[in-house]
Amino acid sequence: MTTATHPLRTADIVDETAQLLLDHYVFPEAATQLGALLRRRLADGAYDVQEPAELARLVTTDLQSLNGDPHLRLKHHDGPVPADKGAATLTMMRAKMDASLGGAPRTELLDGNVALLELSPALFPLDWCAETLTAALTLVAPAEALIVDLRANSGGDPDTVAFVCGHLLDERTHLNTMYWRDGDRLEQSWSPAHVPGRRFGGSKPLYVLTSASTFSAAEELSYDLQQLGRAVIVGETTRGGAHPCDGWTVHPHLEATIPMGKAVNPVSGTNWEGTGVRPDVPCDAADALDRAHALARARITPSHEPPAL
Repeated sequence: MTTATHPLRTADIVDETAQLLLDHYVFPEAATQLGALLRRRLADGAYDVQEPAELARLVTTDLQSLNGDPHLRLKHHDGPVPADKGAATLTMMRAKMDASLGGAPRTELLDGNVALLELSPALFPLDWCAETLTAALTLVAPAEALIVDLRANSGGDPDTVAFVCGHLLDERTHLNTMYWRDGDRLEQSWSPAHVPGRRFGGSKPLYVLTSASTFSAAEELSYDLQQLGRAVIVGETTRGGAHPCDGWTVHPHLEATIPMGKAVNPVSGTNWEGTGVRPDVPCDAADALDRAHALARARITPSHEPPAL
């Protein structure tokens, strides 16, 4: 419930969110249109509500009404939001990491010498999770085929995407280019030339599982590997968010998340924004593991099959 401690000063929240759009949104023309829309809706009384969660829902609907950008949100938090820019997201991510073995909660050797590596619920900042990911990726490296499960992954750090790709490729490779509105600049992302631990490498069969919930940096990992011809994507079309964002606290329980850049893949010349990553082998997410396992076993040479009993 809203309390006197944290009154809902709706006009101030909407005005600040509109100004953040003008200052930071990667598409300035859209920012101008959306800022005007928010202020018009405020004047019309559309945001005359009492609860932060309801205001967040209404404003987010309007923010996403122009171009459907799923990273563009007024996000409600049950607990108080830290005042520092981006701190709310990092606080939540840290709690998730501590509860998920560093973002690699499942490694398993399936029948036929096919390894399964689940990366969820996020691709955490690399300085948090490099040790865990190195251990998990080294553990699965000897397998004849690998399935990377991103069905429950909601995104994270592009540097972690590059780190994981480094274990799944044989050499340093251009993965993605980011356009940033700040400074009107381009920033390339490459897989590392050297990785700690053992590489799975760039030649053995690789499958990536996706769902309609796979989002953001997890989509980048899927898309980068797909565009390079390195992995077969199995499952559902992903959510379609290719614009990296940051967050600003506009109320003790509300965070405005504003995309400041956009991804440009060096192979396709575009990205997965709005379309999602389309699987090479479409199927229900619940069936994706069985489907990928069958495909992997079919590609492994018979000499590696266990002898019949």
